[in-house]
Amino acid sequence: MATKMQFKRYKNSIGIILLIISLNNFMGCTKNFTAINTDPYNIPAENVNGNLLGMAFAESEYQGLFGYYTVWQQAQNLYGDLYSQYFATIANYFDSDQFLEIGRWSDYDWTYFYGTAAPQLFFVESYTLTHKMPVEHAIAEIWKVELYHRMTDYWGPIIYSQFGNGETSVGYDSQKDIYESFFKTLDTAVSILQKSQNETSTFSSNDLVFNGDVSKWIVFANSLRLRLAIRIAYIEPTLGEQQAEKAVADGVMTSNSDNANVATTMMTQNPHGQVIDWDEFRMSAAMESVLVGYNDPRLGVYFSMAGNGGYLGVRNGLPKSDKTSTLTSFSKMGKMYFLPQLGGSNPPIKVMSASEIYFLRAEGALRGWQMGGTAEDLYNKGIEMSLLERTNASLSVISDYINSNNKPVPLNDTWNTPAMTDIPVKYESNASFETRLEQIITQKWIALYPDGWEAWTERRRTGYPKGYPIIQSLNPNIPTNSMMRRLTFTLSETQNNLKAVEAARGMLNGPDANNTKLWWDAKP
Repeated sequence: MATKMQFKRYKNSIGIILLIISLNNFMGCTKNFTAINTDPYNIPAENVNGNLLGMAFAESEYQGLFGYYTVWQQAQNLYGDLYSQYFATIANYFDSDQFLEIGRWSDYDWTYFYGTAAPQLFFVESYTLTHKMPVEHAIAEIWKVELYHRMTDYWGPIIYSQFGNGETSVGYDSQKDIYESFFKTLDTAVSILQKSQNETSTFSSNDLVFNGDVSKWIVFANSLRLRLAIRIAYIEPTLGEQQAEKAVADGVMTSNSDNANVATTMMTQNPHGQVIDWDEFRMSAAMESVLVGYNDPRLGVYFSMAGNGGYLGVRNGLPKSDKTSTLTSFSKMGKMYFLPQLGGSNPPIKVMSASEIYFLRAEGALRGWQMGGTAEDLYNKGIEMSLLERTNASLSVISDYINSNNKPVPLNDTWNTPAMTDIPVKYESNASFETRLEQIITQKWIALYPDGWEAWTERRRTGYPKGYPIIQSLNPNIPTNSMMRRLTFTLSETQNNLKAVEAARGMLNGPDANNTKLWWDAKP
């Protein structure tokens, strides 16, 4: 486990963990990080070459998204994936689906990030700065924004600006300060990259996202700015509008060739495959109602048929007594996500797609911001981009779907589950603001799949998709018709960094609890 002493040790002995050279070994030994973060496992900075630097950056890319399957399951599959209602658990030993945070999981997630991806990225940032490598430094800074916005969107205040400060107590930053810093970081990074946009960084093929393509990193940075700008629409609408309009004017993702994904290999596999093989979760009832009701072309890509030859989803929050063997016949993820030896294709790990950007622009346009198009046109384009990305649907099939009046359907299940909502696919241009926002976010939710990390964040921010009340809540602070708003500060931090944690608790909008809303979670 990573502790405050590790942060100091890392600052005082900057190097690349030797195990980046043997990633497979690294992933099997994460729990021994304290031991491997000391000599003789460090490579002195003066011995680093471009290839080793690139390997460190690659490590921050894969591990920053919790690519190793055991931590990914605990960090995303058993939190964000459930709270976004992409999936529901069928194993009777997982209580997070009933709104109960499992402290040891959260602790593992936190210490894993700060003990793997954060040190690697910190090294790359420091090395490229001191060795005057502005392009590589700018790319590392953009990736830093991507990783840390995910962390703050789970916890709120986190260790950010003080990471690697050489102190035994590492302070937290408020989410407001972190977001404002994000925009400034992106300003600087994009300004640097624009001077070298026709170049390829020395990360080259070690860059698992864009192979060192500077022009694509610029577009990604602008798109990331747009995501963050929309995120603060309810708490800082003026700043959000300013940053969103800047992002669109500077150039965001417009086609699937711009998409950002972390490449996978047989050593660094997509974590879904192993977790599917453990056979502990299934399609959610919300996904069944929406995808079946819409006759969505993505249904057979996202999920496998159930035992009855159709598609069956499970309600979230089932008590242990209801998690019987009959649920194993419900729909698993689609075949492409299976382990390669079981017929899967080991797809890359999703970071951001053009479809999301069109939906972000659609929401901005709905708010009256200058997004380069109408809310309806951008909404339709978002659907088109997602269908082109995820299916082989023809343009005529895509057009039929966009103009469909199909609606989510009630489910023929044990729980007499009604339709999740009554909104059609076809954009209702004369409907209320909330109805149109629900349409935009619901289609965005479908397009984001299976990125439950981002989908849960957007569901908290907007209230959409509506989802279903869970069947049973084990959390006394959260009723079945509400939702988890954040994760609480971890045990290892309260034991080893208490002064900083106490200060961070003062930055929250309430107690250090799962029902306390984050700073941007401010919809009236």
